[in-house]
Amino acid sequence: MDRDSIGILFRAAVEGDDAAAWKSLVEGLSPLVWSVVRAHGLRDADAQEVYQTTWFRLAQNLTRIREPDRVGAWLASTARNECVKVIRAARRVSPSGDAEMFDRVADDRTPEQALIDSEDAARERERARAAWQAFQELGESCQRLLRLLTASPPFSYQEVSATLGIAVGSIGPIRQRCLRRLRVLLGRRGFQ
Repeated sequence: MDRDSIGILFRAAVEGDDAAAWKSLVEGLSPLVWSVVRAHGLRDADAQEVYQTTWFRLAQNLTRIREPDRVGAWLASTARNECVKVIRAARRVSPSGDAEMFDRVADDRTPEQALIDSEDAARERERARAAWQAFQELGESCQRLLRLLTASPPFSYQEVSATLGIAVGSIGPIRQRCLRRLRVLLGRRGFQ
């Protein structure tokens, strides 16, 4: 689905309360929203919640969308923000009256191994953050293509073609160019 058709569907849905337009818009942009949600590694229940909240936010902000043809980017940004909210909320520690909870987990690691594991995890988080930043430097078309191609369950080339409005035979070469660009961006960040 290209930006022009997204804009047309969005306007039709907003102005005419056209159910078919809404359905087409949701069907066309759901893979994009899901790819953003899945990229954050949320639990299934949290992922479902973020997906629904993202569409709810769109419904809340219909009159504020100034560029209907960029509603896909708006949805991706909103999904990303909602994922971050969920992740931050999960990190908060809340007191518990369950005394047994403290007896449940026994850590057999030495303090040194716990420190090494913690440092490894911090390095891995930094690598993931740098990789995500490099990915975000790619153009929107590359980001959309790569998200669709890495979605789970995977999309067929015909579905990718229909969603992005590009020829099936162009998908592989475009993917290669996008991946080459991503490798360059990752190389600048010290990835080998």
